[in-house]
Amino acid sequence: MLFKQLQDIRANISQVVIGKEEVLELLMVGLLAEGHILIDDIPGVGKTLLAKALAASLDCKFSRVQFTPDLMPTDISGFFVYDRRSNDFSFRPGPVMTNILLADEINRTVPRTQSSLLEAMEEFQVTVDGQTLPLPRPFMVLATQNPVELEGTFPLPEAQLDRFLLKIKMGYPMPEEEERILLVHGPGNPLLSLQPVAGTEDVLEWQRECRRLFIQPAVRVYIISLVGATRRHPAVQLGASPRASLALYRASQALAALQGRDFVIPDDVKRLVAPVLGHRLILRREDRLRGVNAEMVLEEVLRSVAVPVDQGENYE
Repeated sequence: MLFKQLQDIRANISQVVIGKEEVLELLMVGLLAEGHILIDDIPGVGKTLLAKALAASLDCKFSRVQFTPDLMPTDISGFFVYDRRSNDFSFRPGPVMTNILLADEINRTVPRTQSSLLEAMEEFQVTVDGQTLPLPRPFMVLATQNPVELEGTFPLPEAQLDRFLLKIKMGYPMPEEEERILLVHGPGNPLLSLQPVAGTEDVLEWQRECRRLFIQPAVRVYIISLVGATRRHPAVQLGASPRASLALYRASQALAALQGRDFVIPDDVKRLVAPVLGHRLILRREDRLRGVNAEMVLEEVLRSVAVPVDQGENYE
């Protein structure tokens, strides 16, 4: 049943997001693993459309924040105002009080405002004027980011990057996909006719089911070994954190569920190493200048760590 419902959501999003099957798979992984997703690419390739399509496919609250250089932290979290009639302060909730938050062009605002999301993304709560307020559940941040080489962008703080479960790229469409985009989006906006196929309670139940998926001890050791190898790589100044190990663990459970399995196999882990760990690595300056990037490092890590071999025992 879970597998069928997840495929329904993917099919619903595919009505407006043409192609991009791998991107849709990672989007669903983030949803099931209770993680946040950073979508990094140039303008115009469908980053915002992807986030909106997911929100439209779920019967839940959706908010959008357009990040700009003058955006303030209270513009996201909300604030207390004095009410003369009640002679008390009342809370005006910000857009973060939602189920799915689209942080559009998150790196076009200053680091101080970017960091206002840290508590929300990690602890599912916000603190305003000394009062801690819980966020609705499920809660998911879908942030879009333009490449840092473009004018008017600020690099995301490392602490915030570490709170994103996945970093994905949209990429340009294939010619046949671009032709279909013209046919689907040319007459109008198909997003307006997209109907929800699941609700918040469904999502919460899916997330609970994913947490129960079995991971064999050998696969757990494989996850730990991969993350540990990033810390020892000579080109890496700061390797993946224990939060990264947990992210890879939960994302692997979610991918197994998407594949219709109730157990995780090593291929699930290998598939997710780049999108889960890539944005968490800080490379040494001299290696960056030599053209080394995180993807190259992770390819070497995957080759250096032995994959668990099924020796007569199933992973299930």
